[in-house]
Amino acid sequence: MFLSLLPEYVKSIHKETMIRRMKRTGFTLLLALLALAGKAQDKAAATADTAFVFRFVPRKDVFYVPYAGNQTELNRLCAVLQAHIDHLRAGRMYISVSSYAATGNDETTAQRMAYLRSSRVKSELIQRMGITEQMFVTDRRIATPYADSLREVVVVAFPAGVEKIERIAGTKAAETVRSYYREIEEQQQTEAHARLAAEQQKQQELAAREAAASREAEAALRKAAEAEEQRRTEDERRRLEAEEQARLSAEAKPYTFALRANLLRWATLTPDLGIEWRVNRHVGILVNGSWTSWSWSDKDRRYALWKVSPEVRYYIDKEKRGYLGVMYHIGEFNYKLGETGKQGDYQGGGITGGYTLPLNSRLSLDFHAGIGYTHAEYDKYRVTDGVRVRGENQTKNHWGINQLGVTLVWSVN
Repeated sequence: MFLSLLPEYVKSIHKETMIRRMKRTGFTLLLALLALAGKAQDKAAATADTAFVFRFVPRKDVFYVPYAGNQTELNRLCAVLQAHIDHLRAGRMYISVSSYAATGNDETTAQRMAYLRSSRVKSELIQRMGITEQMFVTDRRIATPYADSLREVVVVAFPAGVEKIERIAGTKAAETVRSYYREIEEQQQTEAHARLAAEQQKQQELAAREAAASREAEAALRKAAEAEEQRRTEDERRRLEAEEQARLSAEAKPYTFALRANLLRWATLTPDLGIEWRVNRHVGILVNGSWTSWSWSDKDRRYALWKVSPEVRYYIDKEKRGYLGVMYHIGEFNYKLGETGKQGDYQGGGITGGYTLPLNSRLSLDFHAGIGYTHAEYDKYRVTDGVRVRGENQTKNHWGINQLGVTLVWSVN
């Protein structure tokens, strides 16, 4: 059956290959259009002016560089001009200077004030950049505010617009600028066409590689068809093995809840109980607790404690009897087995490990130990005439075995 479907499958490969080629051709054309559009935007950015605003003190013609952000604007402008200094010197770009809403004073008319301010800005640029007066096109006074709100300012625009260049510097200067812009546009178009041709060549090479890959795929399919019977037999064998493994796993489903009692604790007359919830075959969550309180010799001897210890285990191996886990414990104690007693609290945690030995279908023994860190704070005390006399306070940090047990486990379900 597989061999009978092979011709149809090969046809589908050819069909998909043709569709991919058509999509790639359309994508190539889209890239070309985007490239041309991007170059048009670059040209617009190259010819659009950038404005730099310099503020003047009302009724003053002196150009104060530190005044009202002028220093920052001047630095920005100088950086832009430096990047295009060759075009300025060649007459391919000009600098536009305009004075807006200048007001005169008792000695200077508004028209004269606008002229002086424009001259001050140009002089500063000539001195800093080494440029000449011929690189500027300067408006006479513009009475209205700049951008409808800024008064007493000189605005430098770069590059200057062609219309303004033609109006102030003349037709010859404007034609030089236009010729430069045409050169930029032609260069950008040439580069865009070259990129388009390179992309088309790349797509043709890719299509040739795909055709070769398609032929190789057909040969691989034929070879795969010859080995189909062998693979089918192997797959059937693996399927049967997987079914058997699933059956064994279902039979070995672990308990869900179990009650626990640490026999080592009970041996020291310390009741200990716990519960375990098996989330799944791998993960178990436990909580164990211990409590005892004994006194003798007319309460001169004391043995009391309580402890709570949650734990998370991960069961390993095929039968899920061995495990590793992490635990935390917290509790309080009061020991007085001699002349000096100790009373305080402790907490800590560590890594646990162990092995569960089944006794029957319900009972098992859990041999476990933990290693980690425990911090204890306690007071030493003595009892004199029935009165507890508190001594020094001490702390202890223990690294090592901090849990040990042989626990009887009874699975509830």
